[in-house]
Amino acid sequence: MTDSAQFSQTVRAWIDTFVHRSMRDSARFIKSSGFSMPQFFLLMQVYHREHCGISDLSENLEITNAATSQLVDKLVQAGLLVREEDPSDRRAKLVALSPKGREFIEQGINERYRWADEIAGKLSVEEQAQITDAFNVLVRAAEELEAALV
Repeated sequence: MTDSAQFSQTVRAWIDTFVHRSMRDSARFIKSSGFSMPQFFLLMQVYHREHCGISDLSENLEITNAATSQLVDKLVQAGLLVREEDPSDRRAKLVALSPKGREFIEQGINERYRWADEIAGKLSVEEQAQITDAFNVLVRAAEELEAALV
């Protein structure tokens, strides 16, 4: 096997392991909280973008504006989102996370990554340093690919 093929196979194996574990832990957290995956994904969109309009959320989640509005209404009622006036268009509303919503999402993120701390406990200090260096190289390369797409 060539070095490039071995590299690709190793990275793919890591991605498969990471995605499986991350999704499983996220799903468990979401289910235990009583919310649905679409509700959580909507909250994550707002978390990463801070303020969003219904149409932006609808487009990113690939669901109708009506379905998005229903999700938003339920999350506002649950105290996880707040509606705010759009400073550029007083007729429009933006949604943002409430403090309770931000805390909820941050708990979900912590739960998703908790196992990374468990992995660290299985590695020596030298192995942790090697992996840190390797991941820094991967992150830099991924950021360069992303920058080229913009």
